[in-house]
This record gives sequence, structure tokens and C-alpha cells, in this order.
Amino acid sequence: MPEGDTVFRTARRLEAALGGKTLSLSDFRVPAHATLSLVDWMVESVVSRGKHLLIRTRPPSRVSAPPLSIHSHLLMEGHWDVYATGERWRSPAFKARAVLGNPAFTAVGFELGFLHVLRTTDEVEVIGHLGPDPLGHSWDPAEAVRRLLAAPERPIGLALLDQRLICGLGNVYRSELLFVARVHPRTPVGEVEDLGHLVDLAHRLLNANKDRARRVTTGADGMNPYWVYGRAGQACLRCGEPLQKESLAESTRSAERDVFYCASCQGSYVPSGEGAR
Repeated sequence: MPEGDTVFRTARRLEAALGGKTLSLSDFRVPAHATLSLVDWMVESVVSRGKHLLIRTRPPSRVSAPPLSIHSHLLMEGHWDVYATGERWRSPAFKARAVLGNPAFTAVGFELGFLHVLRTTDEVEVIGHLGPDPLGHSWDPAEAVRRLLAAPERPIGLALLDQRLICGLGNVYRSELLFVARVHPRTPVGEVEDLGHLVDLAHRLLNANKDRARRVTTGADGMNPYWVYGRAGQACLRCGEPLQKESLAESTRSAERDVFYCASCQGSYVPSGEGAR
């Protein structure tokens, strides 16, 4: 499942293949940009911001145009692959949304959640709302805590998925962080005993996985790379009790997302004053 560490690795892979090189192939397979060609444009850099990916390009000197950024989001199924030019693609061509290449490499974005091309100076319009990025150079844990506490009554299991508060966390990290910190997903943010510790865990876990081909949160790259995610009904690796799965949603009209936890290690949340443990 693409989360911040996945997008970070994707950006680094694309940067290695395209960064500093002039495009000889440009093919956007979405209606809004089907006629746009960036052939002869140079890829200046590729960066990630949470779950968002930005490929920044600048025009050749003969073209009077502003630098452009290719903005994509993987959502659930999207991925960017890099191939040696001429190498056979691993996914079917009809799933490709963008193809960029130079004489050595071809980068293909498959099943992207969305793809936009905008002026680089306008990037703030699409990523300016995002919270601190645990994998960013300007990571600010105090700001992340401040944003989380802005709605102290909100369940922490919902707050961690809000990209305006901390960007890059998804379902996997939400479940794993709360287990490691022994916090029930329904605990209100304002009742989390050490929110700073939870924010620090997010930073450490994402950074520990940004260089791994396979995400691991247990510290052991074996049969169970995750403590709780996707393991409902299985034995908790810490206490042995069966793991639980619940659906959390902001309201009855919003989409529900499954969260996994251990009722023994993380407790069963009861509102303050009613014997919460």
C-alpha cells in the first residue's frame, strides 16, 4: 500500500533515472494533458511530499515558458516503474497514464490516482495544505503535535490519517504506530498520554523503511513484518491474544477505513470518567 516511504523511494528512483537529463519521450495519457509534450525539457528534480510526487521540469532556452511540475498521487493502486529504454513493461500499456524517457531510461506511471501538470511556482496550491512530512528536510515534530491537538476530541485513529496534520501516514502506519505506542485507535487526541512520543515514532518508523524494499515495523523481516496490520484474528506477537479489526470513519457519510489493534495491549477505550484503561 503506497504510503510516505513508498513515495519517497519512488521519487529517489525517478530522480536517479531522469534527474538532470533532457526528455526525449513525453506521453501523457490523460485527457487534460493529452496534447502536452515535454520533449527537450530537462527534469530538474523529483521530490516527494507525503504521498504526493512532483517531477519538476524546465523548458529549453528556445522555449518561452515557465518551469512545470508533473504532480501525481498513487492512491491505492498507482505506481511509477523505471525501465531501461526498450525493456518490456511489467504492467499492461492500457494502465499507463504517463510515459517519460531519455535515451537510457523510461519512467511509466501506471494507474495513478491523479496526474496534473502545473507551473512549478503554483505547487503550493496542491501541497500547501499538507502537514509536516516525517521524511522531509523541514520535519517539525512540534508543529505536528500542535496540529494534532487542534481537535483534541478527535479519535487519534482518524487524526493520524489526516494529511493536513502529518503527511505520509496511511492505514498501515496508523495501525502499527498505535500498537507500538499502546494507544487504542478510538482514544481522543487530547487523552493520548505522550503525543510527542507517538509523533517521534512516526518519524522513526518511516525513516527506518525509506531504504527498504519491503516495509517492516516489527524489526524482523520474516513471516510477520507487521505487528497488527492485516492480521485480524491472528495471535498478537506481543501477548498472544487474537488481534481485532474495526472500521473508523469521521462521520456516517465518510468512507470507513479498517484499523487493526490488540485489545489486550492497547486496551478497550472507554470515555474518561467511565473507567477507561
